Amino acid sequence: MLRVLVTNIKGGCGKTTIATNLAAAFAAGGFDTGLAEVDRQRSSLGWLKLRNGSFRPIETLDWRKSVGDVPGQVQRLVIDAPANLRMKHIEDLIREADVVVVPVLASVFDETSTERFLTKLDDIKPIRKGRKGVVLVANRQRPRSKATQRLESFLEGLEQPVAARLSERAAYSELAVQGLSIFDVDGRTVQPLREEWRPLLSAIEEMA
Repeated sequence: MLRVLVTNIKGGCGKTTIATNLAAAFAAGGFDTGLAEVDRQRSSLGWLKLRNGSFRPIETLDWRKSVGDVPGQVQRLVIDAPANLRMKHIEDLIREADVVVVPVLASVFDETSTERFLTKLDDIKPIRKGRKGVVLVANRQRPRSKATQRLESFLEGLEQPVAARLSERAAYSELAVQGLSIFDVDGRTVQPLREEWRPLLSAIEEMA
């Protein structure tokens, strides 16, 4: 089983959007997939409840109180962690993961917070020893904006690889209200967005 933790102590950076679309991408690839909800806001659980039974199933795991068991048939597990978790709790989740995905926005506040978070991650033994991979996702990017240019300069100064750069598009929120993702529908709108995810999916598989 491949286990992916989506986390950042900074709120509003798109962790749930990354987690739900990642789970849907795995399911679309033919894997039995689970999505573990850690956030008490229940965003991922709400998305799963909206999901129509005619689409590829994703196993619901409620980890809000504690880390639970994973059904034996699950081949890909995505863990959606909330903001402002204590590092002890994050360490517990990292023990359950093979790869850690850290979304970051083009914002001075996100950049500062993410840099501190990455420094703390580097102190966790499985990551320091290279047993757990960490990748960054530049999320909700606006091409040619000054904020995006600044973010690129910030990312160049970090040791962790940038696995993907995802554009800001309304399609994500429009599909989410139906319990769907860009991997559940076809069409001209979502195809370029799927291509942006390809490097992240490849990086996760390679790290695992």
